[in-house]
Amino acid sequence: MPRLKLCILYEDNHLLAVVKPAGLATMGVSGHEHSLLTIAKDYIKRRYNKPGNVYLGVMSRLDAPATGVVLFARTSKAAARLTEQFRTHAVDKVYWAIVEGTLEPTAGSFTDYLGKDEQHRRMRIVGAGLPGAKLAKLTYRKLSDIQGQSLVEIALKTGRKHQIRLQFAHHGHPLLGDRKYGGRQHFPSGIALHARRLAVAHPVKGEQIVFEAPLPDVWYRWGVRQPS
Repeated sequence: MPRLKLCILYEDNHLLAVVKPAGLATMGVSGHEHSLLTIAKDYIKRRYNKPGNVYLGVMSRLDAPATGVVLFARTSKAAARLTEQFRTHAVDKVYWAIVEGTLEPTAGSFTDYLGKDEQHRRMRIVGAGLPGAKLAKLTYRKLSDIQGQSLVEIALKTGRKHQIRLQFAHHGHPLLGDRKYGGRQHFPSGIALHARRLAVAHPVKGEQIVFEAPLPDVWYRWGVRQPS
């Protein structure tokens, strides 16, 4: 496997936090395709000269066209403790997105129910009482306007598949570049969705630890500026 360089945010004996680039699957690819997981395992194997298979538990996932923080557990004990944090919503997950149109109101929340559309391999908004319906909640605030588009900060309250993409599209503001969910405007690299910050309690030390991923350069070329 060719050695692709990881952008590492944090590393110790229990955790590995990295930045996922656009276009790379977090995991689940077949054959000889790369994923962030296979690249991270290769890195651990080489760095620590580990024989045999390397254990890494995927604690957070991102869609292939998205970018930002992904967290791995380096031990099964750390994985179990982090899984419980995610299950009980004790984890802070903050995303940035650029969405089509001028978002009004400038701060608010979305609460919907999501279900699988197996035929089209995507998620869809469904009624609360339908079999398989999953509650999806998020809050948002607009950070700035960018030529008729909105830079938005999003705090996830649940962690459903394609949640941000589907909910913003459903409420009239699809993400830039996200043709799967009705986006009409092009984005140069993947979709305009970035896992900006992830905060967890360290699975062994107990103290809160925050991982923050820098924005890809393409966002700045698009006109995004860091808010003061």
